[in-house]
Amino acid sequence: MIIKSNSDTSIQFREEIQEGKRNAHVNLPFPQMNHQEKPPEENLTEMMEFALLGFADMPHLQWFLFGLFLVIYIIILMSNGTIFLITKMDPALQSPMYFFLENFSFLETCYVSATLPRMLMNLGTQRRRISLVACATQMCFVLLFGGTESLLLAVMAYDCYVAICNPLHYPLVMNHRVCIQLVTGSWTTGIPVMIGHTYQIFFLPFCRSKQINHFFCDIPPILKLACGDTFVNEMLV
Repeated sequence: MIIKSNSDTSIQFREEIQEGKRNAHVNLPFPQMNHQEKPPEENLTEMMEFALLGFADMPHLQWFLFGLFLVIYIIILMSNGTIFLITKMDPALQSPMYFFLENFSFLETCYVSATLPRMLMNLGTQRRRISLVACATQMCFVLLFGGTESLLLAVMAYDCYVAICNPLHYPLVMNHRVCIQLVTGSWTTGIPVMIGHTYQIFFLPFCRSKQINHFFCDIPPILKLACGDTFVNEMLV
């Protein structure tokens, strides 16, 4: 009787083991393809979104700020547009100084339009998310317009220098062709530099907080989110 009992117990034990293996095989999660998953560091910047904090710490003033900046933006557009149209249409304002002022007014409109509309949308909708591509595009345009503004200011300073220090040769030195070349150079010189600078910044891995403590994508708050070596980027800035 003892031998028979042990035999029955061993048979039952083997049946339980086989049943457990079948259940484990059936309940195996599908699919098991861990070898195709990318490492975490390769997915750091893939499909990433940032959050522009802006004035998020003042929720009770959101609509007031929206109205205030909307009025400021409209004034900027109207004033620069007026300057642009007057210098374009008035025959008495066709000197190099007003030609540069016309381009500067247009540049100021572009520069402000790279940041303020996005900030107004964030204040109005309270949706502060911005994709990595949109953030990089905004930064590129801000850098491009800012660099062009600096170069154009240098051109305007040179125009004043020639007018004051060499007035007799001013019409010859600052002719229309030279003015167009100087303005074209101001607009195009910074394009490859700013695109390369933006690419180098967003090529960094972002593995920290996705909250940008600013109302637009500027270089310093973006570099604070990077976990790579930012020494070269800081030196370029």
